[in-house]
Amino acid sequence: MEGDRVYVALMHYPMYNKRMEVVATSITNLDLHDISRACRTFQVKRFFVVHPSKNQQQLIEDILSYWQEGFGGEYNPDRREAMNTVMLCSDLQEVLMHIGRDTVQEVKTVATDARTYPNTVTYRDLRAQIGCHDKTWLLLFGTGWGMSREMMAMCDYVLEPIGMVSDYNHLSVRSAVSIILDRLLGEAWYEA
Repeated sequence: MEGDRVYVALMHYPMYNKRMEVVATSITNLDLHDISRACRTFQVKRFFVVHPSKNQQQLIEDILSYWQEGFGGEYNPDRREAMNTVMLCSDLQEVLMHIGRDTVQEVKTVATDARTYPNTVTYRDLRAQIGCHDKTWLLLFGTGWGMSREMMAMCDYVLEPIGMVSDYNHLSVRSAVSIILDRLLGEAWYEA
């Protein structure tokens, strides 16, 4: 399965706010639940939640503890299984360090954004590259109004925006993750 060489990171810094100022965004409980479930469904190796703030990290740890070790996990084992894919990190370097412990393959970083960049890759091309089995892939998802340009420039690729049929382009990150994982790792129903 291709997903076992794919990692997902939900970044909360450095993000833009609606005034295009660089900020750290707040944790959203639903993001943790829905993205972990999508990652487990598509057999993603690990879902990293990245936040530099100690207060926000404590909130994440409390949520994870409830679902991984507490009553929530006992009551809903499926949710526990999904939440067990989650790992908390302070920054992108820590994420890359953890992935480096898992693999000797080259790690390629792929940012996601609603805008296009010079190093934009299509879904079809990235899906084919993931299928080659010679690299490990880290998909970076931003919160707020997207990742800073500096962070985008650090990535090997930027995935093309999700195609829109309207002029409204403001999906929640948890919706975008599900759509993107399906396009990259899901059944190729369009080829049948």
